Formats: sequence, C-alpha cells, structure tokens
Amino acid sequence: MKQIKKKVKIKVRRKEKERIGIEISTNFIKLDSFLKLCGEAESGGHAKNIIAQGQVRVKDEVCLQRGKKLYPGDEVEFNNIIYMVKSYEA
Repeated sequence: MKQIKKKVKIKVRRKEKERIGIEISTNFIKLDSFLKLCGEAESGGHAKNIIAQGQVRVKDEVCLQRGKKLYPGDEVEFNNIIYMVKSYEA
C-alpha cells in the first residue's frame, strides 16, 4: 500500500495587539502603580501577584520587579494589550 503525502499550508492570523497610551504627570511611575492606573490591577496586592506570575512584559522582556521604574516612552504588555507610558502635557 502506497502512502500519499500532501503539503498543507495553514494560515494563522495573529490578532493585532491593542495599543493604549497612558499619561503620567511625574518623571516616572513604578510598575505596580502603573498597572493600577491602567485599570488592570484592582489593588497593590493584585498588581504584585500579576507581576510575580510573570504575566507582565516591559520593553519586550518579562519583568518580575514590581518597583520597576517606568519612564515616558516605555511600553508595558499585559493581556495582549500594549500600554505606552506618555508624559502628561498640560
């Protein structure tokens, strides 16, 4: 019995990640506070757990430091959303 091999091309559509700008009025903000500001964490303890589980990426790297300082221009990824840190302009 002869086996027939077929090549099948599968197209995978990657969902475009949503990008949201978050303005801060200070020179920097700590990662845990930033997650609360974005509305992704309900409390400091919740933010701590999210970060400790390795669910947050800063500048395309997993970040486990809840006190990591974020500056305007930094990007934070969580839940397939990219949050961009922006400086507040009055």
